[in-house]
Amino acid sequence: MTIDQLLNKLKSFPKAYKIYVAVLMAIELVLFLSRPETPGLYTQLPQLLPIVAAIPFLFVKNARCPFPRFINTYGIIVFAFLALDYLTRSHAGLHQIVATFVPMAIYWFALFARWNVKHFKQKDSRIALALATCAWGFAAFAFPPLPLGPAMFVLLVPWFIVLNKFNRETAVFATFWASMVYNTVNYYWIRNVMNVETAPAGLIFLGLILLIAYLSLFNVLASFIYSTVKDLKFKGKAFLLVLYPIFFASIEMFRTHGDFAFPWNHLGYTLGNHIELIQTLSIIGIFGYTILIIASNQIVAYAFLQNGRKKFALFAVPFIIFFALLIHGNYVLSAPEAAPFYNADNEENPAIAMVQPSIAQGAKWSKERFDSIVTKTFSMAMDSSKPGTNLILLAETAIPDHIRRQPIVLRELHQMADAKNAGILTGALDYKRVSTDVNDPRRFEIYNASFLFMPGDPGFPQRYVKKHLVPFSERIPFDDVFPILNYVDLGEGDFVPGKETPVYGPYKWTPYICYDAIFGDLIREAMNAGSRLMVNITNDGWFGRSTAPYQHLNIVRLLAVTYGYPVARLANSGVSAFIDQYGHYDQNTKIFETRVIQRKMPLKTRNTFYTAIGEFVENALLWFLAIYLVAVFAITKFKKHNYK
Repeated sequence: MTIDQLLNKLKSFPKAYKIYVAVLMAIELVLFLSRPETPGLYTQLPQLLPIVAAIPFLFVKNARCPFPRFINTYGIIVFAFLALDYLTRSHAGLHQIVATFVPMAIYWFALFARWNVKHFKQKDSRIALALATCAWGFAAFAFPPLPLGPAMFVLLVPWFIVLNKFNRETAVFATFWASMVYNTVNYYWIRNVMNVETAPAGLIFLGLILLIAYLSLFNVLASFIYSTVKDLKFKGKAFLLVLYPIFFASIEMFRTHGDFAFPWNHLGYTLGNHIELIQTLSIIGIFGYTILIIASNQIVAYAFLQNGRKKFALFAVPFIIFFALLIHGNYVLSAPEAAPFYNADNEENPAIAMVQPSIAQGAKWSKERFDSIVTKTFSMAMDSSKPGTNLILLAETAIPDHIRRQPIVLRELHQMADAKNAGILTGALDYKRVSTDVNDPRRFEIYNASFLFMPGDPGFPQRYVKKHLVPFSERIPFDDVFPILNYVDLGEGDFVPGKETPVYGPYKWTPYICYDAIFGDLIREAMNAGSRLMVNITNDGWFGRSTAPYQHLNIVRLLAVTYGYPVARLANSGVSAFIDQYGHYDQNTKIFETRVIQRKMPLKTRNTFYTAIGEFVENALLWFLAIYLVAVFAITKFKKHNYK
C-alpha cells in the first residue's frame, strides 16, 4: 500500500474513529512526556506495544466494523499487553489502564444516554417507567424502620404487570431507573460518609452512584430473564415462570457471596417490624421469605391480566401467605420458652454491660481528642457497669488507633478487667509488618479487630479480626487476586480479612464486628464450633441520623430468629440492643444517646430447622442460578434455531 493509498484509506474512516484515536493518542502522548515516577505506576516504554498492535485493526474491516467491535478489540489487546508487562516486569501501569479504558467508558456511556433518550420519548416506556417506579419506590419504604413491610406481598404487582405487558427492552429500561430510585431510598445514607471520610467528597458521591447502579443491575437481570422466559412456552405453558421466584431468591444469594457481597436489602427483611411474621425464618430462612414475596406479587399480577372468575381466587394468595405466617408466628411465640428473655436469670447466663459513648464520627479519629475519647468510654464502663457484670462491651474501634501503639491504654484495660472482675471486649485496629520494602504498598497488614481482656491475665489480649470487609470502604475487592489493585487509593481502609472464628469461654460466645453479623455462613460456622451467643460490636456513626442503623439492627434480629442465636449488639452511636433467640428486643438505645445498658443474657437453647439445612439451601440456590440461566439461554437459542 502506497502513502497516497494509506492517506486515502484514513480519509475514508468515519469521524468517530478519527476522534476516538485522536483522543487516545493525545492521552498517550501526555503520559509518556510526563512519565510519573511513582514506583509501580509509572509508564513504561513497552506499554507502547498495545498501541502499535492495535493500529492494524484500523485497516481490517472485520475487526474495525462496526465501531463497538473496534473499541472492544482495542481494549482486549491493551489489557493483554499490560497484563503481560505486569506479570513479567511487575509494572502496574495504572495510568495506562485509565488512559485506555476511560475513553471506552465514555463511549459506552454516550450509547447508554442515547438509548435512554429514545425510551423517554416513547409513551409505552414512560408508562412502564411510572408503573415500575411506583412498585419499587413503595418497596423501598417497606424496610424497617419504615412502615410498609406487610404490604410487600403486593407492592411489586405493578412491576410484574410491566414485565408481562411490555417488550423486553422497555421492561429493562423501566426496571433500571425504578431500581435506581429504590436503591437510592435504601442507601441514601452512604452520602453521610462524605462528612467524615478522608477521601474526596466527590469521589465518595461518585462511588455511591456507581454502587446504586451496580445493585440496580441485579433487578435488571431479573427483568431481562422474566421477559425472556414468559415467551418460552411448552404446550402453551410457561413452565419456567413457575420457578421464577426461586430464581429471584438465587440472585439475592449470589449478591451475598464473594468479595462484592452486599446482602443488605433482601426482600424478606421487609417484615422485620412484626415479630410474629418473622418466626417462620427458623424453617425457610430469609430466601424462603423472598420466594413467598415474589410468588405472591407474580400471582396477583397474573390475576390482574386474566379474564374470568378464577382470577378472584388468585387475589387471595397474599392474604393466605400473610395469615399463614401470622398464625405460625403466634403459635411459636405461645410456647413458654418463647417468652421474652426466658430463663435469663439462670446461673449459666452472663451478665453483660454495653457502653454506647456516642462519639461523633468526625471527631473519632482526631489525635487531639484521643485521650478525651478513651477517657469518656472507660469512665462510663467503670462508673455505670453494675457489680457482678461478667462481660463489658466497648464498640468497634472504641480505641481509635492501632492498639499496639498505645501501651498505656493496654495497661488501663488490663487494670479495668481486674478491677471489675469481668472480661472486656473492645474494638481497635492492629497491624503486622510483612515486608521491609518501602515501595511495597502491602508492607503492613492492617486489621479491624476486637480484643478480649480477661481478669488475672496480664498477657496480650485474645484477638478476633473482622472477616467480611465492606467493599471499597474497608478493602478494594480482589486485591489479593490482582495485586495491582493495592496501588489504588480511594481512601479505603486497606484492611486484611481475618480467617478465624473464635468461641470464647466460659459462656461460649463469639464476637462479630459490624458487617460480619449479617452473614449466615459465619453464624453457622460459630454455632458448629459450639457458640451460644453472638456479641456484635459496630460503629454505625458513619451514617448519621438515618435509617441505616435501624436497617442493620433489623438484619441482625432476623438472623437471630433464623438460627435461634441470641445477640448482644453494641453500636458506638446506636442502635444498641439485646435480642433473644426469638427476636425479642430489650433496652434499645436511641441514636446518638450516651448510655450504658446491661442485663443477664440468656444463651442459645433452641436448634432451628434452617440451621440444619441452611448451607445446603444456599449452595443449592447458587447452583440453581447457574442452571436456570444456562437453561434459559439454551432454550432461547434452540427455539430461534428451529424458528429459522
